[in-house]
Amino acid sequence: TMLTFNGSVFMPSLFTLIGIPGLESVQCWIGIPFCATYLSAVIGNSLILVIIKYENSLHVPMYIFLAMLAATDIALSTCILPKMLGIFWFHLQEISFDACLLQMWLIHSFQAIESGILLAMALDRYVAICNPLRHATIFSQQLLTHIGVGVIFRAAILTVPCLVLIKCRLKLFRNTVIFHSYCEHMAVVKLATEDIQVNKIYGLFVAFAILGFDIIFITLSYVQIFITVFQLPQKEARSKALNTCIAHICVFLQFYLLAFFSFFTHRFGSHVPPYVHILLSNLYLLVPPFLNPIVYGVKTKRIRDQVLKMFFSKKVT
Repeated sequence: TMLTFNGSVFMPSLFTLIGIPGLESVQCWIGIPFCATYLSAVIGNSLILVIIKYENSLHVPMYIFLAMLAATDIALSTCILPKMLGIFWFHLQEISFDACLLQMWLIHSFQAIESGILLAMALDRYVAICNPLRHATIFSQQLLTHIGVGVIFRAAILTVPCLVLIKCRLKLFRNTVIFHSYCEHMAVVKLATEDIQVNKIYGLFVAFAILGFDIIFITLSYVQIFITVFQLPQKEARSKALNTCIAHICVFLQFYLLAFFSFFTHRFGSHVPPYVHILLSNLYLLVPPFLNPIVYGVKTKRIRDQVLKMFFSKKVT
């Protein structure tokens, strides 16, 4: 039962997710590459987790962070894709108000966790290349645990007020139709008839407090890394150091470029067609989990060797 008040809906219990506005007729086809991307992401990241778990030589900070990234990628894509495919293929468009808020919180939390892990990886590379003798003492097991817990707590605590501000401040909604394929913060907030300035400001604050902070420190780490690498006397040492960083840089670039592109078109791209916004934000959540295992699998020799060993030793037996 929905209470209507002057044409507005008072505290709705259900929302309807449209999917991709303007592309409803072809959504069932769009679902096919999305599903393939999701399955590849889950298989690729699970493979990385299994390899790192069972190969003792990979129990070092760089690969532990990679395992954290793989687990986050599986969780992030699972928060969004099963429901999205339900909308595309089976027209299961309804979602309860609380489930919508939970999905929003999980998606934004996992994005923030991913960003934090990328920062930790950059700092790990910075210490390994700029201060290699102290790397083992700095990146102790205790520090890794603190980083893991800190990244999760930062994400959870900073994103919770977004939900509280929606739940406690916004009571009247223009309608209950979300023109999106998942519960995105601004897409839900824009449905309210009340003043949403506080919600908008807090959303911007979280984005810049997490993504902005992480990008600044990742950039500073890499500037320092490149300065150190180009001062190395031997050409072989230079290329080896650069090679370990290239995979990381590829992952950072695709995550943050897609993030900011999606973020700014959502807020300032009023002339951009809605389906472009929605497709971009879907890709932003699906492409990194899909690409990360490929980038690391191809660029990281130890992971590549383990994958080959895994498949080819099985064939021999």
